[in-house]
This record gives sequence, C-alpha cells and structure tokens, in this order.
Amino acid sequence: MKLIPALLIVGMFAVSGCSKEDKKPETYSAELVKKAEGGDAKAQCDLGFCYYEGVGVTQDYKEAVKWYTKSAEQGNANAQRGLGRCYYKGNGVAQDYKEAVKWYTKSAEQGNAKAQNNLGVRYFTGVGATQDYKEAVRWWTKSAEQGNAGAQHNLGNSYYNGKGVIQDYKKAVRWWTKSAGQGNVIAQYEIGSCYYKGEGVTQDYKEAVKWYTKAAEQGNAKAQCDLGIRYLNDEDFTLDKKEAFKSITKAAENAQKALEKLKSK
Repeated sequence: MKLIPALLIVGMFAVSGCSKEDKKPETYSAELVKKAEGGDAKAQCDLGFCYYEGVGVTQDYKEAVKWYTKSAEQGNANAQRGLGRCYYKGNGVAQDYKEAVKWYTKSAEQGNAKAQNNLGVRYFTGVGATQDYKEAVRWWTKSAEQGNAGAQHNLGNSYYNGKGVIQDYKKAVRWWTKSAGQGNVIAQYEIGSCYYKGEGVTQDYKEAVKWYTKAAEQGNAKAQCDLGIRYLNDEDFTLDKKEAFKSITKAAENAQKALEKLKSK
C-alpha cells in the first residue's frame, strides 16, 4: 500500500470557523458588525468567516482578509489560521505560501489543532517552508493528540512510510484507527488494507471487509473496487457476486465521473 503525499492533505481545510474550534462562529448580523468595528477580536474573526464563506452576507474574500487580519493582529488563533488559509489559496490577497506559513505558525503555537495540522502539511510538502519530515511529524503529533482527524491520518501515513519517524506499522494502524473512527474515509480504507495484509495487526479478513465497507459506503472508489475484487477472488471472504458487482459498479461510476471532470477542464 504505497501512499502518496497528496493524500496527506485530506481534511486540511475542513472547517474554517472562528469561534472555539468545536463551535460554529457567530452568524452575520448588525450586532456582529458593530462588535467587530468596536475592536472585538472574536467578532472580527467571525465576521471574516462570514465574508469568506458567504454566510448571511455576499461572499467577499477581500473583506474576509480585512477582518481576519484585524483579529489575527490581536492574537486570535482562529483568525490567524483563517488568514493563513487566504494566503495559501490566494483568496482576497495575492497567493503567498510563506505568508501562509507565517500565520499558520502563529496559530499553531497557540495550540490551534487545525493550524498545527496545516503547518505539518506545509513542512511535509515543502510548500512555503523548507521540507522537513521530522518537523511535519512534530506538528501532526501535537494536532493528533488534540483529536484532529486529519492530523491523525497524516501521522499514521508518516509511521507507515517511515517519513520523519522510524517505520512502525503498529503505530500507523493506531493513528489511522483514531482518524477512521471520526469518519476519515482514506484512513478507513488504509486500515482495511492493513488487516487484509496483516501489517501492524493480526491478519483478519473479516475486519478488512468491515473497514473496506465503511470506506466504500462513503463513496471511496478504491475501497469499492477492492471490496468487489475481494468478494470475487478470495476464499476467505463470503462469496457474494451481487455485492461484488454492486461495489465494482459503484467504483466504475466514480471513475467515469472523475474522467468527465477532467475532460471538462
């Protein structure tokens, strides 16, 4: 199961809210604007989020950057992360990976789990920062220990591939399992593969099917295809040609959609 760096970015920008990380930001309102204009850092961050996502107001990336910046300069960790995102994606501001890393770092150093995950990705890929696998692992560990599913997945990848840490399949499975338990579809697929191959865990085809199925039900084409093939070819799997056909058909449909997307670009 060779993993590629692109997979590490899964969940990187899943949430961009600016209240506490586990709560939704305040909805756009005249009162929110008044508080933001009065210098309230949290309100400024929430207002930046509203403009960024177009929640309750017309989407406006430049306004989002304006309010994120005001809040970030007051030390609001979520605004710092949001501003980092704007610079990384070039939304509302000229794209600048180094500036993105600067703001991710400020946020991450305050303990923001999502920023820590994002910063880990930047060190792993070497985009905006000097490539450093050990530094990537350091930030992913901090984020993963706070329960961030993306970081848990990325940390599992690092242990599986021996990037920035000594290769350890058991630790890879441990972190993937935590991520998969939160619904990370790629982690679910990877755990299924580990159980199928007996890497980091005792080989267990039933457990492999369980995780492949979870990933397949979320639309993962690779899991759908592998699940179908396993049903058809493996003596240890319960032979069910209808299920196999269904899984492979779903995988083919997803592949066709992907091809059509590519053709339209």
